[in-house]
Amino acid sequence: MATNLLLLAFGAFIGHLGPRLPVLIMTRGKGFNLRFEPHPEPMALTPHLTQRVLHMRTFYWSALLIALLLMAFGGASLRWGSAPFGFGLWLAASWLVLSRLQGAFGGGRPAPWTLEMAEELQKAMNASTGQDRCCGGPDPHWYHDGIVCRSCGTLHASMARPDLGRKRTDGRMMGWVRLLITDGYPLTTAAPAADGKELPQEGVEQGNL
Repeated sequence: MATNLLLLAFGAFIGHLGPRLPVLIMTRGKGFNLRFEPHPEPMALTPHLTQRVLHMRTFYWSALLIALLLMAFGGASLRWGSAPFGFGLWLAASWLVLSRLQGAFGGGRPAPWTLEMAEELQKAMNASTGQDRCCGGPDPHWYHDGIVCRSCGTLHASMARPDLGRKRTDGRMMGWVRLLITDGYPLTTAAPAADGKELPQEGVEQGNL
């Protein structure tokens, strides 16, 4: 009985971890983050940041293909191998497929990285260089709860920042645990202030956002 429970738990762990490996490891190397500030510092708005959001979006949805493969392995194990292991593998992988399809069709939580998010970053970059820019030397950065100009404190977009593939300061193992729990979603809510509202300058300087 205990062996079967362990096999079931191990299969479920593999089914939960496997589809998330692209998000966990693909961009964590130093060479992938040379153009970004170290975690957890606010990130300057650049085309590289927009590209990173799109890459994370691709990795997120590629998990569906990995999950389908794991479901197939789980089904094969149910029939010809260890039934408890196969059932755990199939159960965890199928749960991921169902939850992400539900989010894709509007019935659940949307993905942590979306095309709309990349478009919002591009809009904020365009606004900082246009005639209606917020100040004489705009320097928009993406804090954990919104896009804020470091020069004047103007909030350009109220948008919480998800995990962006940087090497985490809490270490590889603890970082993996956090990401497996949060699935890349932001740990905070978006800033409640409306677009264009000026935030306290001391809060911007201290990095409290």
